[in-house]
Amino acid sequence: MAAYSRSMICLISMIERHAFLTTRSCVTVESKRYVRGLRRKPVRVLFPENETGKVVKVPQIQSDEPKIQRETKGRIISAGTQHHEERNSVRTRTDEQSATKHAFTVTKNEVDGLRYERASPGDKRLARLVSVARSRTFRDHQGKILLEGRRLICDALDAGAKPQTVFFSTVDRLRELPLDKLRRATLVKVKFEDIKLWSDVVAPQGVIAIFSRPDPARLNFASKGHSVHLSLICDNIRDPGNLGTMLRCAAAAGCHNALLTKGCVDVWEPKVLRAAMGAHFRLPIYPSLDWDDVENHLPKPVTVHVADSSGSPDRSREVEVNVSPEPSKAGDYDWVSSRPNRKNMEYEDYDSDSDSEHEGLSLPRVDTKLYYDSWAQSPTALVIGGETNGLSLEAVQLAEKTDGHRLFIPVVPDVDSLNSAMAASILLFEGRKQLLKLLQTSGKKHQCKAERQFP
Repeated sequence: MAAYSRSMICLISMIERHAFLTTRSCVTVESKRYVRGLRRKPVRVLFPENETGKVVKVPQIQSDEPKIQRETKGRIISAGTQHHEERNSVRTRTDEQSATKHAFTVTKNEVDGLRYERASPGDKRLARLVSVARSRTFRDHQGKILLEGRRLICDALDAGAKPQTVFFSTVDRLRELPLDKLRRATLVKVKFEDIKLWSDVVAPQGVIAIFSRPDPARLNFASKGHSVHLSLICDNIRDPGNLGTMLRCAAAAGCHNALLTKGCVDVWEPKVLRAAMGAHFRLPIYPSLDWDDVENHLPKPVTVHVADSSGSPDRSREVEVNVSPEPSKAGDYDWVSSRPNRKNMEYEDYDSDSDSEHEGLSLPRVDTKLYYDSWAQSPTALVIGGETNGLSLEAVQLAEKTDGHRLFIPVVPDVDSLNSAMAASILLFEGRKQLLKLLQTSGKKHQCKAERQFP
């Protein structure tokens, strides 16, 4: 009986201690080990040999253990379900944010179906391309030109020029361009500060484009149907502003083409582009030509006239005379270079005491005419010389060869000659007026002749 009492005391103490630890299982007992322990069979109490066969079951323990097991298992399942739901919720939110971010990125880097790039902070493409495109050597070797501003880029695209790279500061600036003509170009979005740093203008528009240098024979000129048989020849024009203004006047007057000799400034210089205001894409321009090439670009037959600032030594009498004395020396020409090409120059004997080193130089004899006299009666070319070096000897020789004249604009006494670009505009529009008048007269003659033939 004593043994039985001791066994019962030990069993009850073990059960109480086990139950106490179980109630605090969240702190001291791992849930997996505790659940595994509850799955064991109920405890059997063995009595002494004389009472073998009697088994005493502890109902309290039998009833408490399943309850504790159910509660613990319920808490474990509830915690696991809650954790699974939270994890799924976090994953769902992450997937939604990722999808939204991806869609936002695609939409932000695309404009009307055109994809564009975003320049990184260390991207040097704009600086590199702008710096090399401003170099005449690079333009000649690589065949690339730089255009800045919406109007100039639109004129180039309308004429059929091929864009390579377009840098823009905002999407609105890009939408101002004809996007259907930028399909094959690389579009790069850069900061406005970068464009302002590399721009040549005071107030940049936020768009710069690199084009392949266009071939005049392949461009589509919108004003081609309004042109007349009048060509402009620029001879030794060194000032970019003057050259650009002359090209702008030539386009406005409907010239057939513009020919530039090798002494002229580069026609794709940024200052020339700005002064020309899109004239590069409104008439064919052929730069860096020898005089033999100049003749090849002129129609046959053609009459070449040269612009001279003064046709008479006595400028006060220019208004009263139509033809001044024929010059025989280079000093008689105001706009003829005092240093002509020595390879094509013929010299005469002259007095060494002469005041001028070119006083003995013999020049072709070309008659003079006032600018409003009749001089454009057939396909005509007009040569404008630079203000510094003046006309070359080859220009005067070509005028003599084609029976041309020296055209001058009379001004009041004691006033310097007109700017070369201003003189070019006056002469070009006068030539256009005379050619159009000739066409109207010839048209009326043909109409009258046809009416006489078919009464």
